Amino acid sequence: MENNLDLETIAMTLVGNSGEGRSLAYEALNEAKKGNFEKAEQLLKESQKRILAAHDIQTQLICNEANGNKTEMCLLMVHAQDHLMTSILAKELITELIEIYKVK
Repeated sequence: MENNLDLETIAMTLVGNSGEGRSLAYEALNEAKKGNFEKAEQLLKESQKRILAAHDIQTQLICNEANGNKTEMCLLMVHAQDHLMTSILAKELITELIEIYKVK
């Protein structure tokens, strides 16, 4: 994590990546409902990339804190963490739902 990034930028990058990941997962679900499983898989891969980008930022924040460089906790950072966790959960559940659509 670059030291020159301010907390607001970090939080908004988390929100942006995780939100995009969640949106792509829901797009994948919509494609699966139509039977477009190749497109759904492609969207899930893109979703995973975005969520991983957000998760990498979170991991860097955790490592920084473990090294004694605490991150200021504010409502925006809590919001960003919430976005990431709900995006991870949504993608996992949507992946399972798509598998169910495949067997129908």
